[in-house]
Amino acid sequence: MLQMFLTFLESTGFAALTWQNILMIAIGGLLIYLGIVKKYEPLLLLPIGFGAVLVNMPLAGLMEDTGLLHYFYFGIKSGIFPPLIFLGIGAMTDFGPLLSNPKTFLLGAAAQFGIFGTLLGAKVLGFDFAEAASIAIIGGADGPTAIYLTSKLADHLLGPIAVAAYSYMALVPIIQPPLIKMFTTKKERLVRMSEPSPVSKRVKILFPILATIASALLIPDSTPLIGMLMLGNLLKESGVVDRLSKTAQNELINIVTIFLGISVGAKMSAEEFLTIQTGYIICLGLVAFGIGTVSGLMLGKLMYFFSRGKVNPMIGAAGVSAVPMAARVVQKVGQEEDPGNFLLMNAMGPNVAGVIGSAIAAGVLISLAGG
Repeated sequence: MLQMFLTFLESTGFAALTWQNILMIAIGGLLIYLGIVKKYEPLLLLPIGFGAVLVNMPLAGLMEDTGLLHYFYFGIKSGIFPPLIFLGIGAMTDFGPLLSNPKTFLLGAAAQFGIFGTLLGAKVLGFDFAEAASIAIIGGADGPTAIYLTSKLADHLLGPIAVAAYSYMALVPIIQPPLIKMFTTKKERLVRMSEPSPVSKRVKILFPILATIASALLIPDSTPLIGMLMLGNLLKESGVVDRLSKTAQNELINIVTIFLGISVGAKMSAEEFLTIQTGYIICLGLVAFGIGTVSGLMLGKLMYFFSRGKVNPMIGAAGVSAVPMAARVVQKVGQEEDPGNFLLMNAMGPNVAGVIGSAIAAGVLISLAGG
C-alpha cells in the first residue's frame, strides 16, 4: 500500500515541481493581482498571468504538440490574433481629431523614434537584429503590434516582450507625467488649443480605404495590421454594417483577447522567461518607451515655436500608441496646470496616429529583417 502511495506521488506534479516553476507561478499571480486589484490592463494581464500559471504546471504538457495551449498559440504564431485585435481597435477608433489636424500625424511618427533608438541599444547588448527589433517595438506602446512583430522575428522572446509592452502601457499614467513636466515649461503646458473642427462623413469613409492602399504599397509588411485597423474603422464609419461594427468592437475583440492573453502567458515557461535576456528586455523596454515619449514632446515643442504658441507641446506625448491612456494623461496634466484646459480631443490626434505609426514601424522592421 505504501509503495502504491509513493508511486502515485511520483506521478503528480509535486514531484517534478522546481523552484523555477514556483517563481514563475508567483509572477503569474503578480500579473493577476495587478490586473484585478490595481486594474493595470486587466483585460490582458489577467489572462496572461493565468496562462503563465498554467504553462508552469509540471507534467501538464499544455505546450506540447497535442497540448491545449499549443493549439491556442497557433493564433499568434500564424499572425491571426493581433490583426483581429486591430480590427476591433479600428471599429472603436474615431480618426476625426487626426483628420481635422493632419499635422498631428508627425507627432505620432516622432514618437516612433523610441523604437529605432532602442534598436541600436539592443544590438550593443548582443541581440541580433531580429531580437533587437522585437525588443525595440515596445517603444511604440502597442501590445498587439509587439506580439505580432515578435512572433514573426523572435518567437522565443515573446513572453518577456509581451509582459514588458503591456506593463509599460499600464504604467503610462505613472511614467509619462514626470517626463512631460521635465521637458516642457509651465508656459507651454498652459497653452489652450481650439477644439478640432468636424470632419465630413465622406472624408471619414475615404480615409481608411486610401490609408490602406498607401501603406500596403509603401510598406507591404504592415498590411495585415493596417488593413485590419482600417477595415474596422470603415465598418464603423460606413454606417451600413452596424452589426458587424458592434461585433468587432465587442464580442470578437473580447474573444480574441482571451485567447491572445492565455497564449502569451503560455510563452512564460520558467525555461524561456528566467534568463538574463529578460532583465535586458525589461530595461530596454522602459528606455524605448521613454525615448518615444520625449521624441513626441520635442516635436511638440517645435510645433509650439513655429505656431507662435498655438500648439500645446504636451500633445506630443500622446504620440505613443497607448490609446486612449496617453491622451488622457495629457488631459490630466493639462488640467493640473489649468482646470479649464481641455486637451483630450487634440491629444487623440497624435494618439491614433501613434497606432498607425507603430504598425508601419513594425512593417519596416519585418522588411529589414527579411521576416
